[in-house]
Amino acid sequence: MIKNTGHRKLGKTTTHRKAMLGNMAVSVVLHEEVKTTVQKAKEVRREVDGLITLAKSGDKLALKNAVNNEVAYKKLVEVLSERYAKRDGGYTRIYKAGIRKGDNAEVAIIKLVE
Repeated sequence: MIKNTGHRKLGKTTTHRKAMLGNMAVSVVLHEEVKTTVQKAKEVRREVDGLITLAKSGDKLALKNAVNNEVAYKKLVEVLSERYAKRDGGYTRIYKAGIRKGDNAEVAIIKLVE
C-alpha cells in the first residue's frame, strides 16, 4: 500500500532536495521573492514559514542551526520576526507566472506578504 510521504520528492535524492529547499528558503528570506516551478514553490513555502515561526519564537540557537547564512539569520531575527509579530501564519504567497518556454514547466513566484 502506497502512503503519502508528507512532501514532494521533486525527482531528487533526499540530501539534494534538503539542500536545494534550504538554499531556496534563504533566497526567499534575503530577496523576499523567488521565481521557480509551482511544485518547488509549494515546498519552499513550508520551509520559509517554519523559519519565520522559529524566528518569532525567540529560540535563536535553533534558528541559527536551521539557517546556513549569517545575513539571512540577522534579517529573520531583526526584520521579519518584528514584521510578522501579529500574524499567526501565511507569511508567503505563491503567484502563478505562466509556462517556461524551454521545458514547458509551470512557473510561479513565491513572495513574502506585506
